[in-house]
Amino acid sequence: MIESLLVANRGEIARRIFRTAQAMGIRTVAVFSEADAGAPHVVDADLAVSIGPAPARESYLVGEKIIAAALATGAQAIHPGYGFLSENADFAQAVTDAGLVWIGPPPAAIRAMGLKDAAKALMQSAGVPVTPGYLGEDQDPTRLAAEAHRIGFPVLIKAVAGGGGKGMRKVESPDAFLPALAAAKREAAAAFGDDRVLLETYVTRPRHIEVQVFGDAHGNVVHLYERDCSLQRRHQKVIEEAPAPGMSEAARVAVTEAAVKAARAVNYVGAGTVEFIADASQGLRPDRIWFMEMNTRLQVEHPVTEAVTGVDLVEWQIRVAAGEPLPRRQDQIALSGHAIEARLYAENPAGGFLPSIGTLEHFRLPEHLVRVDAGVEEGGEVSPFYDPMIAKLIAHAPTREGASDLLAQASAETQVWPVKANAGFLARCLDHPDFIAGEVDTGFIEARLEALAAPPPPSEGALAAAAASLLMEDDTCTEEPASPWGALAGFRLNAPPRASLKLYHDGQALDAPLGVEDLAHDVLLTDEGEVVVFDAGEAFTLTARPPEPDLEHAAGDGAVRAPMPGKVVALAVALGDKVTKGQPLLTLEAMKMEHALAAPFDGEVEALSVAVGDQVTEGAALVRLAEG
Repeated sequence: MIESLLVANRGEIARRIFRTAQAMGIRTVAVFSEADAGAPHVVDADLAVSIGPAPARESYLVGEKIIAAALATGAQAIHPGYGFLSENADFAQAVTDAGLVWIGPPPAAIRAMGLKDAAKALMQSAGVPVTPGYLGEDQDPTRLAAEAHRIGFPVLIKAVAGGGGKGMRKVESPDAFLPALAAAKREAAAAFGDDRVLLETYVTRPRHIEVQVFGDAHGNVVHLYERDCSLQRRHQKVIEEAPAPGMSEAARVAVTEAAVKAARAVNYVGAGTVEFIADASQGLRPDRIWFMEMNTRLQVEHPVTEAVTGVDLVEWQIRVAAGEPLPRRQDQIALSGHAIEARLYAENPAGGFLPSIGTLEHFRLPEHLVRVDAGVEEGGEVSPFYDPMIAKLIAHAPTREGASDLLAQASAETQVWPVKANAGFLARCLDHPDFIAGEVDTGFIEARLEALAAPPPPSEGALAAAAASLLMEDDTCTEEPASPWGALAGFRLNAPPRASLKLYHDGQALDAPLGVEDLAHDVLLTDEGEVVVFDAGEAFTLTARPPEPDLEHAAGDGAVRAPMPGKVVALAVALGDKVTKGQPLLTLEAMKMEHALAAPFDGEVEALSVAVGDQVTEGAALVRLAEG
């Protein structure tokens, strides 16, 4: 049995693995970058080793440092988690060559499934249905454009070595193909060191269905049923569930048998996920589900499978890596209830989903309602160096409706400040009538983005709680001094009692009712005399002071500034160019994704302060526009 293991990862997945390992009596070793010194996963481990500077390419992606840390601490095994080096066959081989146990599939299986084009060809030969498209070696843009025409638009560009939505673009028309190809190749090269792509026909109403498989070194392979991961934004999963809504028994048999066949084709050992694309235009039909790719690692969304099967997948990984057979046969694995997971990201849905960084001065998660897997804690930092996911919320109930209601409530009760988070957005997704009805596909969020991204105004109860808090601060209410006696808060001499207090949020005046007795919303007061009230997953900042007169445009000087630290990877304009409101100006790479910055108004490029390749700091002026 394995007695000690090192987790070659960080954040919530490192903490998740440590929990199971420690419950099994296994000594745990963490690795950490300079940015993660003192991070929760470091504190959770029995031992911790520093492996270098904050950028992942100098720390978490340096296999030699990780292996050296394992050998120096006496760890017997390395668990890669997900992301970073988890699907790097050379790293897996180096681990075993160093005399350590690799808690993952054999390097040969990783190689076989690691390149999407080769994996699809292998699956075709194994009799697994694959999505129609182009898998050729010729990467000349002219050839790729011609293949796109042959397949027909819309077409999907995907990085051969990709995952997590990186290097992926949907292209609607021939004119848009070459710019999208360039962006996909650039993103793929940055993320994977490989800019090759493949093309697929774009299914008009696609659903993302995946099957959890598990193999051992004794030739056994089982599935643990399917998950639906259709709620995505920019090809990154947001909400996942098990089992898939609307899945017929015939479709389930077809997809799980295909997944097991795929695993057997590469002599798979360990945890893996076989991903399929389904055409849901006529429901989930067995003949309209195709193989997409196989992820040769534990998935972010593995907790929903654990919830509905009662299996600890990390424990299975450790036992299988130690040479044990699978703990259960296929006929011993059954579905129980429904589970849904939501990914809590440090991002601003109302601001184009730009990532948010900084100190988590206030961070409350609803652990009394749902399972919470968090990578950070209150007082911790969300840095620009890594993925913006800070926690996962997982609800399990006898029915899908029950799980959805529970997770919506948990999302609404989540409190994050001053870092922006998507909790309110998650709650609105889960409460949407179409989601409740199971009418989901990968275009769900995009089709309803305007309604889902923008938060509603603070509720009357939230405003009442904010007003009550402000009235207790004598120097914050400019119209009248606040009374320290709650019963007299609306009293005015020789005039009817005041029934409301005027508060301001983002410059908008709101009437907050006074004298409300049941104040159920949590609030906190800032050093600036403002009050933050938490309502439906949002953090609203309110003040009794009227806003200062503002300039006509948010960027009054015409400057377009960096919303976060990052690297300029593309410029779409030159000095003197005429631009229109919403037109892309440049692309910034930060937190492993590309973010296009657009013109805030019609005008002319008056100054250009950056070039491709420049590293920029938050708030730096990148482009300056003159109106006209």
